[in-house]
Amino acid sequence: MQILFLVTLAAVIYSYTLDKSKTIAGIRSGLTMFLNILPAIFVLMLFISILLFLLPAGTISAYLGAKAGFSAYIIAAVIGSVALIPSFIAYPLAGVLLKNGVSYQVMAVFISTLLMVGVITLPLEARYFGWKIAIWRNVLYFIGALGIGLLIGLIM
Repeated sequence: MQILFLVTLAAVIYSYTLDKSKTIAGIRSGLTMFLNILPAIFVLMLFISILLFLLPAGTISAYLGAKAGFSAYIIAAVIGSVALIPSFIAYPLAGVLLKNGVSYQVMAVFISTLLMVGVITLPLEARYFGWKIAIWRNVLYFIGALGIGLLIGLIM
C-alpha cells in the first residue's frame, strides 16, 4: 500500500510540474467523484457488515465451504450474478468470507460472476445489444465462472 501511495504521489508531483492547472483540476474532479460515491459505499459496507454479523460463520461455511460440494459453486454463482457490488468492496468481502471457511474455488466463482454476469443490469445491456446477445453473454459468462472455480480447484 505504501508503494502505491508513493508511486501516486510521484505521478501527481510530475503532473504538477508539467501543468499545474490540469493537475489541480484533476485532483478536484477526483475528490468530487470520490465524495459523490462515498455515501453509497458506506451504506453498502454497512449492509454487508450487518449481514456478516447476523450470519454465523458456521452457516456461511455450511453453504459455501469445502464440505458443501458443488452446491456451494452454484450458490456463489447465483449470489454473484444477482449482487451489484463494486469490486473494491467485493475483494475485502472475499477476504472476510475466506476467513469464515469459504474455499478459494467458491470465492473465485463468486468474484467471477460478480464482475462478469449482470442479472440486475440485463435490461440495460439488452437495450444496447439486444436480448439474445445479452442473455447469451450472461449464460456463457456464468458457465465460464463455474469453469474458473473448477480450474482453481485443480490448481490449489
